[in-house]
Amino acid sequence: MPPGTMSLARTVDTVVRALLTVIGLVMKPILAVVFSVIYDWRSAKVPPVQEDLCLKSATELAKLIRTRKVKAVDVMEAFINRVGIVNPMVNAVTATRYEAAILEAEEVDTKLDSGHLDSQYSQENAPFLGVPTSVKEAFALKGLRHASGLVKRKNKIATFDAEVVARLKKAGAIPYILTNVSELCMWYESANYLNGRTCNAYDTSRIVGGSSGGEACIISTAGAVMGVGSDIGGSIRMPAFFNGVFGHKASRGLVPNEGQYPIATGGERALLSTGPLCRYAEDILPLLKVFAGPESSHKAKLDDQVDLSKLKIYSMLDDGGSLFVSPVDKQLKEAQCKVEKYLEEKLKLKVERVNIHRMRYGLEVWTAKMNSGGGKKFAEFMSDDNGRVNCVVELLKWLVGCSQHTLPAISLGIVESFSMPETDKKFLKVFDKLELDITKLLANDGILLYPSHPKLAPYHNEPILYPFNFAYTGVFNTLGLPVTQCPLGLSKDGHPLGLQVVTGMNNDRFTIALAREIEKGFGGWVKP
Repeated sequence: MPPGTMSLARTVDTVVRALLTVIGLVMKPILAVVFSVIYDWRSAKVPPVQEDLCLKSATELAKLIRTRKVKAVDVMEAFINRVGIVNPMVNAVTATRYEAAILEAEEVDTKLDSGHLDSQYSQENAPFLGVPTSVKEAFALKGLRHASGLVKRKNKIATFDAEVVARLKKAGAIPYILTNVSELCMWYESANYLNGRTCNAYDTSRIVGGSSGGEACIISTAGAVMGVGSDIGGSIRMPAFFNGVFGHKASRGLVPNEGQYPIATGGERALLSTGPLCRYAEDILPLLKVFAGPESSHKAKLDDQVDLSKLKIYSMLDDGGSLFVSPVDKQLKEAQCKVEKYLEEKLKLKVERVNIHRMRYGLEVWTAKMNSGGGKKFAEFMSDDNGRVNCVVELLKWLVGCSQHTLPAISLGIVESFSMPETDKKFLKVFDKLELDITKLLANDGILLYPSHPKLAPYHNEPILYPFNFAYTGVFNTLGLPVTQCPLGLSKDGHPLGLQVVTGMNNDRFTIALAREIEKGFGGWVKP
């Protein structure tokens, strides 16, 4: 590109940024009031948990089942009953296999009662024997719909299990429900025209996040204790944050992604990560070991003990001021400061505040990395790989209520048709420098505390006003680093608080160990 053209492009880019900022400052407060008027009257919370079995960790349930203090079938029925109570309010579950799950739980009981277990059912090989597990609809679960919220796939039935689902089954877990997602898993509110909209258990007028929103939601209601999520821009961590549970984005390549729809292609592959969601921090590590398998678990030293006193803790309260991203809510900053104080006073760890100035380009870096290396267009997935959806036509159909696609999906399909290779090239260079900054900071013994999201759970549809707020999570997908979202109690209005704990590649055990300590200090999941 000629120098003069490049200069003009930079000028246009700066002007557009300035205009968007001004429009945002004027319109967003007005529209926020409109959303509150529309949705506040619908606000409700799910009923309290009555069944004690639904309040135990997956690790504890597995121990109780194996020692015959409870029956696997009683555990399964308890969770099925809880789903029946809460799902009419939150609409998190899209498909069930209750009869098959109960039969499988009865088989577990029969094997354990016999006293003669094959080695495949040992504690080592089946650590979650008899424990119910939820599964995100994006993952293939044999015999159930594999639609990812796309109307065109409503009749697609999975004929196999995604690799991570197969590993969970081998570990003794029993899948019993599928959960809702955003359309084709590319938006941070879980709503689509196939399954409808999922509501937050703490306040049904609020979103659950996306795309693993159904998973995080049903876990937060105590309708499930653990589940499977995937994350290409924050799709595990944002829902975990909005729903007050734990979510772990594994190190790049640690957990297989096969068996998802849509599957990442081109440059997207380096950003996609599969990982667990759960209510209790003690379940993260054993779940991750199952997801990763023995070879990858050994590579990441997941069985090694972690001495937190040997680690360096850093904290960053915001991204430094991106023009496209909301400022971090005051309550979230205060919560993070409390974590810093707790780590220093209770655990005697030194916490150092840092300012990595290139973090403010998280959105641009994520976009550039997603566009690198070719790959399928989103509009192709929207057609279920049968050509490509004309998203301009779909927008016109949506305006008159005739489209089968959501506005966020249509918008993404339109936006992706406008390529900006020079801008992407510029921010790929920024990424290279950011990666050096982060790698130098974390080395092999560092942990970074960072906001999970700049805002508390928004009202339904409100993310349209803040489409780029996922940058707080997406930036770590570009880096491929392991991240654990940790709940930190509730805000003054009863909405979940949280933060991300980040570390170097294949040091997942560090963030998980610190998550357990944070849970001790801040209580972890809170009953809605």
